[in-house]
Amino acid sequence: DNVFNEAELRDFDRRVRERLGDQVGTGSDLFSAPHLTYCCEPKLDGLAISLVYENGLLVRGATRGDGLTGEDITHNVRTIPSVPLRLLGKSIPSLLEVRGEVVMPKKGFQALNARQEAKGEKVFINPRNAAAGSLRQLDPRIAAQRPLEFYTYSVVRCEGVELPDSQSAILQKMETFGFRISREIQHGEGASFVQSFYQAIQNRREKLPYEIDGVVIKVDHIAWQKELGFVSRAPRWAR
Repeated sequence: DNVFNEAELRDFDRRVRERLGDQVGTGSDLFSAPHLTYCCEPKLDGLAISLVYENGLLVRGATRGDGLTGEDITHNVRTIPSVPLRLLGKSIPSLLEVRGEVVMPKKGFQALNARQEAKGEKVFINPRNAAAGSLRQLDPRIAAQRPLEFYTYSVVRCEGVELPDSQSAILQKMETFGFRISREIQHGEGASFVQSFYQAIQNRREKLPYEIDGVVIKVDHIAWQKELGFVSRAPRWAR
């Protein structure tokens, strides 16, 4: 679900605290109450995909599709330099599935459209469409020529290795395996931190190397995410 203003952010934070009860801080001003850490990251405007690794090797890449079934794009994701074909490190999962976003950076998008125009071919409307179109090509040589980047933002399955107990620490762990994560990701306490993060991102939005369409906030502690659960298909612990 979305929040569109400070009042809705306060309501979200209040509901999280009410469900977690004494585990998190309370007070006269819940907006700045401590002991509830949020992980905040820019919402990258690209194409969401899943990558599956077995014994450290990339075996499958797929689009999100309808949430259950997506398109097999393994042949194209293998051409993206920031997608590790083999996980780094000695202690790696026997099975790992990560989700993330394939984006086309602004500079790469401008250069691609300049080449398209010079060849008299169709130009792309925006970086998101360019990224999505590139991943759906039947010929991986076309995708290999496109300036695509992959940023991971969550782990769906992990077997054989114990992961840290927070969203922010899990992302740092993914970096050690060779994945790229956004340099903008931060974590801090209280909804006041979330508001400050959002404002800072808005102020620098035009200078970011990629397009974004908002900010994603998640309760950082994984055990609390599980306790909060879902309503319908939306997590109670994220906005």
